[in-house]
Amino acid sequence: MENKARVISEYKGAYKVKNENGEYLAKVTGKQMFVASSREDYPAVGDWVIIDELAEWKAVIREILPRKTIIKRKYSGKNDSQIIATNIDVAFIIESVDRDFNLNRFERYFAIAKDGGVKPVIILNKIDLISKEDLAEKLVQMKNRFSETDSILTSIITDEGLDELKTYMKKGGTYCFLGSSGVGKSSLINKLLGENIVKTEDISSYTGKGKHTTTTREMYFLGNGAIVIDNPGMREVGMTNSSAGINSSFDEIDFLAKKCKYSDCKHINEPGCEVLSALKAGNLDQDKYSNYISLKSESEHYEMTELEKREKDKQFGKFVKNAKKEIKKYKY
Repeated sequence: MENKARVISEYKGAYKVKNENGEYLAKVTGKQMFVASSREDYPAVGDWVIIDELAEWKAVIREILPRKTIIKRKYSGKNDSQIIATNIDVAFIIESVDRDFNLNRFERYFAIAKDGGVKPVIILNKIDLISKEDLAEKLVQMKNRFSETDSILTSIITDEGLDELKTYMKKGGTYCFLGSSGVGKSSLINKLLGENIVKTEDISSYTGKGKHTTTTREMYFLGNGAIVIDNPGMREVGMTNSSAGINSSFDEIDFLAKKCKYSDCKHINEPGCEVLSALKAGNLDQDKYSNYISLKSESEHYEMTELEKREKDKQFGKFVKNAKKEIKKYKY
């Protein structure tokens, strides 16, 4: 029987998929492996797929349906991308108020979310760990940098912000939690679920000194009908070909860039650069500008390397084609 299902978790060489009949352990076909040209051609958590149901709750994935949205990042040390999740409505970007708090990192996550058509929302977690004065200072920093981004303040100790977070998550919507190790993603999801389903470290790791325990991407279903994807903590958030997402995340700089004297202005030392003029006049935040240049550089490097890789593949294809022609000449 062939029908539609959703990928709810991913393992090495296998997937768990769910439809109205139940959950199945599924694998892709050999043909799919053969025709796949990159990791993006394989299923990912959040994908809608067509499956054949087999006995003993096994299934075969026949087809991946078109993705509405996608969040991906660059693999560490490789010029290849890793899909984090697909068909997401909102990405909750989580940082804790202690040693993890970093405005530049927020912008990295914003860029990969917006590039894939996903709305980013800030969750500032563990707010019980600092004084009201320190918290107010961080909120001012966030407001100055991200005035148009929704934010929710949370604590699993005092339960502050949890009702607001639940209200934000609507029936039928899919939400993913992104952040570094130890920021409290899994603990927040357990609170939303009302039970300890997601494995977490014990309370001693609450301050961020413990290790994260989420090792696979997993989908969970809340009582109000919202769907949540937990992700392993990410040490690095590398840029792929994320130019659109970067421009969207830095719309103030993107607006200025359109007024530059040269259309290919890099905004580093070119004459007639409106971005540099705004920076010099004090109308543009120095840290925001530096992060923009850094993310743009990473994205352009990825795109350039991808072009080189495709050109090499193209040349190799021509070589194979010509070699086959030469072999035919010498056949008796």
